[in-house]
Amino acid sequence: MNTLKKIAWELWLPIVLITLWLVLSAGSTSFYFPPLSKIMEQFVHIWFFDGIVSDLLPSLQRILLGFLLAVVVGVGGGVLLGLLRRTEEALRPLLELLRSTPGVALLPIATLFLGVGQEMKLFMIALACTWPILLNTIDGVRSVEPVLLQVAKSYRLTLLQRIRFIYIPNAAPQIFAGGRLSLAIAAVVMVVTEMIGSPGGVGYFVLNAQRNFDLLSMWTGIIMLGLLGYLLNFAFRLAENRILRWHHIKNA
Repeated sequence: MNTLKKIAWELWLPIVLITLWLVLSAGSTSFYFPPLSKIMEQFVHIWFFDGIVSDLLPSLQRILLGFLLAVVVGVGGGVLLGLLRRTEEALRPLLELLRSTPGVALLPIATLFLGVGQEMKLFMIALACTWPILLNTIDGVRSVEPVLLQVAKSYRLTLLQRIRFIYIPNAAPQIFAGGRLSLAIAAVVMVVTEMIGSPGGVGYFVLNAQRNFDLLSMWTGIIMLGLLGYLLNFAFRLAENRILRWHHIKNA
């Protein structure tokens, strides 16, 4: 019941705005801002179900694969650098420099070496998503209480056991915080790479519709991107609440 209340509280404002858009645009004759009713008719026609198979699923696959690659590299590298303090301090300027460089700025270089296909898109998504997870994991590993490490030492836990039972659980809330941010970044980079790369995906669909002056279809693609972002974030929060239930109960 509490979950339904939270969902209702989150959705009331979008529902009000959509209703206003529907009412205010009912008599619109603008080429650039067609009525929402026509947009939704076109939305159903395009995306159910051919558009889902041809464009939405490839985009979703790129987001998830790139995000999973970022999780593996970010968590693994974050734990390693979190344990090796001096190494991390030596690499910190380089990490900050790379993190501050917008991922899309490296798109010409990635295109030069990887082309405009699937490999380039996955690389760009994974690269942009790695930094929030990596830096949050480092901070999470560093924030372990010394008392826990002393207990682990007294029980003669191995390094792998300490990583599994102490470092990872302690860093998990920050890892998930970085993961949520990375998931939003993944959706943005996915759109950019699809607009520049080879055909296929929601990003390419929106750009192609704009080039052909099919603005009705373009609006449907924009709405689909918004729905995709919301559903990804919603699914991530459900997984986070389930996995970190112990953390939420502890801080309740």
